[in-house]
Amino acid sequence: MRKIVLSMLSVLLMMVAAEKTRAQGCVAIKSAGGTCMLSHPDSTDESGWQFSASGRYFKSFRHFSGTVENKDRQKLGNEVINHQFSLDLTLTRIVNDRWSYMVDVPILSNARSSLYEHGLVNGVNNYNERHSTHSFGVGDIRLAVYRWLLNPKISTRGNIQLGLGIKLPTGDYNYKDYWYNVGPGGTKELRTVDQSIQLGDGGTGFTTEVNAFYNFSPRFGVYGNAYYLINPREQNGTRTYRETLSPTLANEAICSVPDQYMFRAGFSYNIPRVHGLTFAAGVRLEGIPVNDLVGGSGDFRRPGYIWSVEPALTYRMRSTSLYLSVPVAFVRNRTQSNTDKENSVTYNKHVQGDAAFADYVINLGVSFKL
Repeated sequence: MRKIVLSMLSVLLMMVAAEKTRAQGCVAIKSAGGTCMLSHPDSTDESGWQFSASGRYFKSFRHFSGTVENKDRQKLGNEVINHQFSLDLTLTRIVNDRWSYMVDVPILSNARSSLYEHGLVNGVNNYNERHSTHSFGVGDIRLAVYRWLLNPKISTRGNIQLGLGIKLPTGDYNYKDYWYNVGPGGTKELRTVDQSIQLGDGGTGFTTEVNAFYNFSPRFGVYGNAYYLINPREQNGTRTYRETLSPTLANEAICSVPDQYMFRAGFSYNIPRVHGLTFAAGVRLEGIPVNDLVGGSGDFRRPGYIWSVEPALTYRMRSTSLYLSVPVAFVRNRTQSNTDKENSVTYNKHVQGDAAFADYVINLGVSFKL
């Protein structure tokens, strides 16, 4: 029974990867994939391969500046609407009960509907033309290695796992689609899509992870996950065209390559009357910092974070596991960026951009041993 419960907890940890550490909407955290994708050591005494496929979908449309929602955007009909879907394909090699390594390949499909990016004729935008831009393709691939710190044969109630990885700039960070009525005479023009739907961030990054669990009883336990991506590159050279919208946005003409982070913690409960079914609930924090740990933090980024309540269900059938989670946001904060702060000084007034966030995210996936 204990091994079954511990295996259930490991699947809950796996859901972090299924959900990916990408924030909801214009606060554009790119795919981190593979986070916490490993089984508990009690179920990995033998070496082998594990494969998972996980999808994530959300619609962002509520605009926040700081923690205050700009409800007028929806009333006036000028809100930005992002539909974002991702599929993560993750292959993990289990070496022994301590060591594992994995590769994660994200496939992304995005659509962005707005007024302000279209209909800019001769420098004037009447905000009466809503059009969409799209992006589709492979995102940033990530490789990582993991190790359980405590001896799994002795520490049967709980353990701590560390992970180190590298994120490669394989996703197109200069993806283009047509902006409508922006060229001479009102023609459409092929331009880079917004940072929030770019397939990659253009930087080679380094990831750190901590995954932990503890079981108080065969049915009840707690878990925690933390993830941080270090992106040393300051900017990727991709033009935003924001400088064409207003002279105040001149210092946001090029995309930044930001760090990103995620934290989860909660409890799990093995439902007694349904063999293999586990319920979990906790809180989830994900976001982009204002300042990176390494390298510069200038140019254009939308820093911010989301706190969510995260219920989840996992169902295990021998070597196969199904999982579903729906994080529901209760705090959304578009923080003041460094360029916002510079503009506040330049124009002698408080400047803080906004960003669109989703109400919830749907995560669904399957994992099985090969």
